[in-house]
Amino acid sequence: MAINNPQLRRSSIKVEVVEAGTRARKGWISCELENNVRFSTEYLESYCFAGSYFVVFDALLVAAAVEFADRTLHRPAWQWEREIELSIPVHDPALWNSKKVLDELRSTLSFLTGDSWELSFYSRLKPMDTPRQGRFNIPEGLSAVIPFSDGLDSRAVAGLMDHEYGDKLIRVRLGSKTSDAKGLSEKRQPFTSVPYKVQADGKPFVESSARSRGFKFALIGALASYLAKAGIVIVSESGQGSLGPALVTVGQGYEDYRSHPLFTGRMEKFIAALLGHSVRFKFPRLWHTKAETLKEFVSKCSDGKDWIMTWSCWQQTRQVSVDHKKRQCGICAACFLRRMSVHAAELEEIQSAYVWEDLTAPSFEMGAAPTFERSKITGKMRQYAIAGSLHLDHLAGLKEASNSSRSLKLSAFQLSRALALPEFEVSEKLERLLAQHQLEWKGFVQSLGATSFVADWAVQANL
Repeated sequence: MAINNPQLRRSSIKVEVVEAGTRARKGWISCELENNVRFSTEYLESYCFAGSYFVVFDALLVAAAVEFADRTLHRPAWQWEREIELSIPVHDPALWNSKKVLDELRSTLSFLTGDSWELSFYSRLKPMDTPRQGRFNIPEGLSAVIPFSDGLDSRAVAGLMDHEYGDKLIRVRLGSKTSDAKGLSEKRQPFTSVPYKVQADGKPFVESSARSRGFKFALIGALASYLAKAGIVIVSESGQGSLGPALVTVGQGYEDYRSHPLFTGRMEKFIAALLGHSVRFKFPRLWHTKAETLKEFVSKCSDGKDWIMTWSCWQQTRQVSVDHKKRQCGICAACFLRRMSVHAAELEEIQSAYVWEDLTAPSFEMGAAPTFERSKITGKMRQYAIAGSLHLDHLAGLKEASNSSRSLKLSAFQLSRALALPEFEVSEKLERLLAQHQLEWKGFVQSLGATSFVADWAVQANL
């Protein structure tokens, strides 16, 4: 019997990835190669060499297809979970359709996004052209790779890991607009940029949660470790960014595991099934705050002053331009965490680094740069800012919250299994992390003054 109540029906989508010039089956949304998914030959070569070209290309295409489907289907307000079916052309469908690979891939994607995924693979009409042959400058005897971006944690942890691993560490650059990608590519350096872009048909994607980005970046790191014959992928997130989103959820949303050991453990099993490669995701800053990581980077590394050049904001360019120059918004969760961390590390940034220059202002509107277009200060932007501050505020109060004891015990148990550590040790580390975050958050909000609009929103910082 058909279900007529839309609130009882799951949102669903069928996406078929097709080669250029072919059509998807009736009832399926088409994701066309060279249109919706565009690979850069230049950057693809930095990932596909030796005898690994086809399996690496297919893995990248799977990540692109997952991202396209995830961002194409809007999550309804009444239910998080969606049903997503994907059909993808690959060079070795027998491998991708094998029970072990399919089971691990479905488990990984479902856990990460909170959706139900069904995937099938069929043979390509013609193989991809193989890249030109050439020697890439991959050192011998590598131990680890580190995905690297313009983010503060990324820059800081890469610097700290250089001290630990030296020439046994190689960086994997994330993003398709990395500033030094072209120069590195010309020098025949590997892993210079994410080698593909995903786009909708003439209009923006409708879903912004994009939990599948965690799969994309974890897969890219794992593929790099496979090609470089390294056994470790360094995850640069500090404790607030890795554990916080899963500990403090937003509304009825599903826990965010994009940089969490419970997710990377599943990625390790998927990579082993697909490539026969043993890789371990390592979290060197899991039990430290972002401020502690930043402070150690500045004190220990010769390039520590470069933290000022990093970028943390989640907002798109069109929303955060002042006098035609892009700034960080200053009021999303990532920006609040950055500003709090800079304060706790006893460092300073110029106010004009952000659209919301003055967090001491008595009202949200007054905190924005004087020349920022006032029509952009919408109710939605205000709610976005409140949500960003309350995420950190709720995390600060988690340790004392009467209803959090059970969830923290469960988290400690799960993390102890994922990290192969005694549960009591994980509990102690988690408690210290939360206490340090609480100290930093209270100190930051109190530094803004009692009349600050941020202080007006925060609860824990005023207790």
